[in-house]
Amino acid sequence: MKSPLLSLPGAVPAEGRDEGVAAHYGDLFREQRALADGNGLVDLSHRGVVTVSGDDRLTWLHLLLTQHVSDLAPHRATEALILSANGHIEHAVYLVDDGTTVWMHVEPGTQGDLVAYLESMKFFYRVEVADRTEDFAVVHLPAGSIAEAPEGTVVRETAHGRDLFLERGALEEYASGHGPVAGILAYEALRVEAHRPRLGFETDHRTIPHELGWIGTAVHLQKGCYRGQETVARVHNLGKPPRRLVFLHLDGSEVHLPGHGTPVRLAADGEEGRQLGFVTTSARHHELGPIALALVKRNVAVDAELIAGDTAAAQETVVEP
Repeated sequence: MKSPLLSLPGAVPAEGRDEGVAAHYGDLFREQRALADGNGLVDLSHRGVVTVSGDDRLTWLHLLLTQHVSDLAPHRATEALILSANGHIEHAVYLVDDGTTVWMHVEPGTQGDLVAYLESMKFFYRVEVADRTEDFAVVHLPAGSIAEAPEGTVVRETAHGRDLFLERGALEEYASGHGPVAGILAYEALRVEAHRPRLGFETDHRTIPHELGWIGTAVHLQKGCYRGQETVARVHNLGKPPRRLVFLHLDGSEVHLPGHGTPVRLAADGEEGRQLGFVTTSARHHELGPIALALVKRNVAVDAELIAGDTAAAQETVVEP
């Protein structure tokens, strides 16, 4: 869906998975600083919105998700994953229950597959699944924001800010009264700084939760009864994940950021050395300069000097080897 906020002055459309909203509105660093100070909002109206209602919604979702949600209190935010039978990540959902309905937002374009999967698992449970993307837009208010949500709006509040499930028709009016509006690049830079993984960026077809630090935040280790649980338990109790997420400080003299999938190697081996991983997300940060997240082999030394493509990269540990 194309956001109406793309008509605001200075809006530059985002590309790729974030197509449909603005990459920025003319000043990336100003937009980042505003968010870091708790001001403004981010248009996430391209994200999918799915609801689950019915008396059995929490007990039913508890059987499908990696998170413990059977006793989820109203208005308490959480996040969860849906795994394949082999424990690979298929969906990441960010949810809250309003007392009668579970609201969740997901990566753009993934809501159709998610709804199809949920529908296939309903069986005799008293639940109703709906794709509400056409009716509701996600708006993010940064941590520290004092902006109020319209009455009746479902709000998902976390340490990183509040996600509003706003009626899509109210998006322009709300943005005009609670700006400045920041683009997705500013939001992503702060996400990278906070080491928060994102489906489709930090994940590929074989990613398991342990590699990204999603154990604890999106995966509850004291529950079973969900697809892929055996892999989660086995890796946690008996082994180590094959890869781990790292944070990279990139050489600030480089003009171009290494894109998603750029090979990561040991600096000592140069650009012809053995590939040890790849860049997942890179960004320009208003204080830290060029930064990135990368997925590397677990046995890469934590103090190893790396290169991302031809860019020097100093690493910080996100997931312990």
